[in-house]
Amino acid sequence: MIIYTDIISGDEILSDAYDIKESKDCPILWETDCRKYSKKVGEDFELAGANPSAEDAADDDNGEAEMVMVHDIEDQFRLHWLKTEEGMKPSKDAFKAHLKSYIKKVNKALAEKGDEAAVKEFQKHAAAAMKKIIAEYDDYDVLMGQSMTGDAMHVLINFREDGVTPFAIVWKHGLNSMKV
Repeated sequence: MIIYTDIISGDEILSDAYDIKESKDCPILWETDCRKYSKKVGEDFELAGANPSAEDAADDDNGEAEMVMVHDIEDQFRLHWLKTEEGMKPSKDAFKAHLKSYIKKVNKALAEKGDEAAVKEFQKHAAAAMKKIIAEYDDYDVLMGQSMTGDAMHVLINFREDGVTPFAIVWKHGLNSMKV
């Protein structure tokens, strides 16, 4: 299995368990369909055969725990919703400023790795990718990696034309691959 980590923060963002494809509009953006499902708030995993103590059993709410909708990518990689103090996602201008800074950091990281072909491809398409993202920004939900590093990659979630299938967008060159 290959885990893709953020080139800046080191956060796990994606894995090859997802069907990753280049965006039709921009080859330096990857897209992958997600699933959305209900999850109990504060849901913990319990090993099969585990014997919860009597104290834990008293905390059981008879199956009436609060449920929330989550995206599988959000849940599996411990992503966090990006929201301002007012509970809204950042303004389009604020996100545009983030993208400009992010593109510079990725460009620098690629140059430090010495991957000339990746640097050229990234530089060739970065402005178009940013323009596409900003044009569609109002349609996106924005998530951050587990460390919540503000200048790292932000995962964008939108829905396909069917209005039901969520998909995530990430920057191909903003990821390192790690075989596990």
